[in-house]
Amino acid sequence: MTYGSFPGARPRRLRTTPAMRRMVAETRLHPADLILPAFVREGIDRPVPIQAMPGVVQHTMDTLRKAAVEAVEAGVAGIMLFGVPEEAKKDANGTAGTDPDGILQVAIRAVKQEVGDDLVVMSDLCLDETTDHGHCGVLDAEGRVDNDATLERYAEMAQVQADAGVHVVGPSGMMDGQVGVIRDALDQTGHEDVSILAYTAKYSSAFYGPFREAVGSSLRGDRKTYQQDPANVRESLRELALDLDEGADMVMVKPAGPYLDILAKVAESVDVPVAAYQISGEYAMVEAAAEKGWIDRDKAILETLTGIKRAGANMILTYWATEVARGL
Repeated sequence: MTYGSFPGARPRRLRTTPAMRRMVAETRLHPADLILPAFVREGIDRPVPIQAMPGVVQHTMDTLRKAAVEAVEAGVAGIMLFGVPEEAKKDANGTAGTDPDGILQVAIRAVKQEVGDDLVVMSDLCLDETTDHGHCGVLDAEGRVDNDATLERYAEMAQVQADAGVHVVGPSGMMDGQVGVIRDALDQTGHEDVSILAYTAKYSSAFYGPFREAVGSSLRGDRKTYQQDPANVRESLRELALDLDEGADMVMVKPAGPYLDILAKVAESVDVPVAAYQISGEYAMVEAAAEKGWIDRDKAILETLTGIKRAGANMILTYWATEVARGL
């Protein structure tokens, strides 16, 4: 008995051996696809483990330099830096974010001094790590995030990060108009070559939990008035059109795993590089399940990253970047 083109059509022929499966693979991970997010904390003399993210630490300046060198040696494309200032230096306006000697600017200079242009040095351009209220912008008299006043702070941040030598700024605050204001600020101060990786579709997600520990967040309340609603799709495409019109060089979807449909739509719509951020909660779930013996850790890591790449990401920010790059 035959069914359609069976037995002539046997897709299993292309799955018979590891070599065969490797030869016909449609999606391939490469170290150059990967970007390592890294946290550097002010006022510590040894790395501080992040409890909710086993294997990830808040770096000292020395261990950050070492991590950057290891990333280069593994073939990782870039490093995204997050600065964690001393608690006493946080204030309502996030002054440490625009201080040339603030922890993030010092970290940019240190990494550039260590690896030069061998690694694409990226920086988080946002106020949340440096404000005493933990929001991504300055607040108005009623305690709401003031979009336009925040843009002025972002322009200042872009300038000091560019002065420190960053290759790419990553505005993550989801303020309306942020890409255009930052592009103007960079261009007007002689930093035309600094790229903008726009956090185009950044959703208000439950999976950010461990990140809050990583950056010592002081957040009160939530960020639902500026980060996107997980229920929405068209909203992301509107944000995408605005970011591109304002001059974004690259665009990002964050988180990655729960939003692969958004990532695919964005990738199909643009002619600029597309990034996806595999965030702290995605990392923590795999590590926790593996620690329990419930899943195969290494296979799960590669499967999640392959899924993100298959959905259309040219670049993936992942805390496993250096480890995975070494094994590819």
